[in-house]
Amino acid sequence: MSTVGKVIVCKAAVAWEPNKPLKMEEIQVAPPQADEVRIKIVATAVCHSDLYHLLENRNTDGFPTVLGHEAAGVVESVGEGVTEFQPGKMETYGEDKLFTGFCLHLFYLTGDKVIPVFLSQCGECRFCKSPKTNQCVTAWTRIHQDLMASVESRLSCNGKRLHQFMGTSTFSEYTVVHQTAVAKIDPNAPLDKVCLIGCGISTGYGAAVNTAKVEPGSTCAVFGLGAVGLAAVMGCKSAGAERIIAVDIIADKFEKAKVFGATDFVNPKDHDRPINQVLADMTSGGVDYSIECAGKVEVMRSALESCVGSWGVSVIVGWTDVCDVAVRPGQLVAGRTWKGSVFGGFKGKVGIPGMVQAYLDKKLKLDEFITHKMTLDQVNDAIDLMKQCKCIRTVLTVCQQ
Repeated sequence: MSTVGKVIVCKAAVAWEPNKPLKMEEIQVAPPQADEVRIKIVATAVCHSDLYHLLENRNTDGFPTVLGHEAAGVVESVGEGVTEFQPGKMETYGEDKLFTGFCLHLFYLTGDKVIPVFLSQCGECRFCKSPKTNQCVTAWTRIHQDLMASVESRLSCNGKRLHQFMGTSTFSEYTVVHQTAVAKIDPNAPLDKVCLIGCGISTGYGAAVNTAKVEPGSTCAVFGLGAVGLAAVMGCKSAGAERIIAVDIIADKFEKAKVFGATDFVNPKDHDRPINQVLADMTSGGVDYSIECAGKVEVMRSALESCVGSWGVSVIVGWTDVCDVAVRPGQLVAGRTWKGSVFGGFKGKVGIPGMVQAYLDKKLKLDEFITHKMTLDQVNDAIDLMKQCKCIRTVLTVCQQ
């Protein structure tokens, strides 16, 4: 039975309030309106940004919400004005096509494979037209930045509106996303792998290749070896860095970092002096590029100071808004550059299909990030694994394709 134009009742993991386990609920997902796409989520991963909003966001007005923003799925239906994406549909075949006999046969054809994007791309605003940024002015008008949620939401539960986290809300069997925040991908892509491209892998990898612009033969340091940091290591390797120093306080992470290209490992706990001094001694004055992926202000400063003073480039990737970060002007005057990076500098609708193709061409690792596989109703277990630093990425199966 077709669901087009109808409210879909489905399962979702709802965060009713901060610092509480998510609760599996039956929710209602309204049909897409003009310029919107309703997506059946096949696979989604748990990202630290989900954890941050659940545990550290001080604005309780952002609840109840459906978290999740690192996912992949198929188009179920589209709203008025959407021509880029094709939904699933029923087709009829008779004897002149595939089968003999006089019976008609009905088949359901899957809609376009897509990845929802938390950083959308309208393609028309000044920012979208500039090669200098991946931000979109129009996109931010549809997001309450203080709530990390869409201005509008097609999701509800028991008559109560649910906030749509990051404009995506993928801890749900179905979600509705504005068409500027949807990227169509290769139909051969395995959705339970390429879902990671929706945030973490693109964020770290792009920080190295797009934002830092790591050069062949250079020396790099990556601070924080979660999924984003490991992806940054992979990006440095892909860009041709000769030496990649992985920095983390958990020694067990180095073996995994080597898989992605790390050549050295430094644990700050093993030293009785600042880590920037340790790295300066290792590299004759400092690294060419440093990438901070820990989301801690003290690490951001250490990453900056670890760069060579005259030309080093340091990129902030980790997110926090609970305290300020400050440095002395002398740290920058001689020529260091301090930069920020959101979603690895990728313009979503353009960058995501390219990353998917790189994976299909075996130029990008994804499988190696996946340490656990679960189902959507095990989302709280997946969150606990991340809280305890016992996983890199857990992928949740949501719907069958």
